Amino acid sequence: MAKLSVYIIAFNEADKIEQALKSVQWADEILVADSFSTDDTAAIAEANGAKVVQIPFKGFGSLRNDAIAACSHPWIFSLDSDERCTKTARQEIESIINANDSQDAYYVPRRNYFMGKWIRHAGFYPDFRQPQLFKKGALTFMDDAVHERYEVISDKPCGVMKAFINQVPFKNLEEMIHKANRYSTLGAEKLAAAGKTSGIFKAFSHGFWAFFTMYVLKLGFLDGRPGLIIAFANFEGTFYKYAKLYLKTKQLDSFLNTRFPEN
Repeated sequence: MAKLSVYIIAFNEADKIEQALKSVQWADEILVADSFSTDDTAAIAEANGAKVVQIPFKGFGSLRNDAIAACSHPWIFSLDSDERCTKTARQEIESIINANDSQDAYYVPRRNYFMGKWIRHAGFYPDFRQPQLFKKGALTFMDDAVHERYEVISDKPCGVMKAFINQVPFKNLEEMIHKANRYSTLGAEKLAAAGKTSGIFKAFSHGFWAFFTMYVLKLGFLDGRPGLIIAFANFEGTFYKYAKLYLKTKQLDSFLNTRFPEN
């Protein structure tokens, strides 16, 4: 029987990570790559049998590479703290890693739930991210702060699993806003590192196109109110990413050095 490591990256995910851990208790090894959480994330992980490795956050690409390096077994399954492996996904994973003709890396479809509803449109299903099931050594990530690029090191094409996993990407609107703020900051840093420039009109146009793409072209309107909220949040996140880039390049990203009139 082939052995499987599961890694979960986490930071202050005490209210989510236990369900993620329980969904993969069948794995040979569970590793939580924690970036020095200030809540009970690490304690909960250890209580559920996971090995906790503390890794300073230098961007998601670097974090994933370090997590992969810490895994012990020849097959690796990547699960985020807001994802849940299903029984059918487990069965397919076990079948893949024990077959002689398997690919070296597989994409895994995800069902996203928001406001208690399965989001079927707006690009949220099947919502593949980087390959989540792969042989150790077959996947490496670029040192991107966010939306990390990757390279599959294999002569074989990537496979696609049929079974899906579940995801609840936002526990509430507050977390959605928090993520938009954090990811827009990381996204602005990534654009700046690539030598990109921006302006307020560019920020608005990119934001509008992000909304239009998700809500109209990808049929987000068919998901009703949840689809509208998701598309609008995508507008905000994209707008602020380019607005932050503009302010940073103009050295206006801190408002505390404002010069007040003398009178």
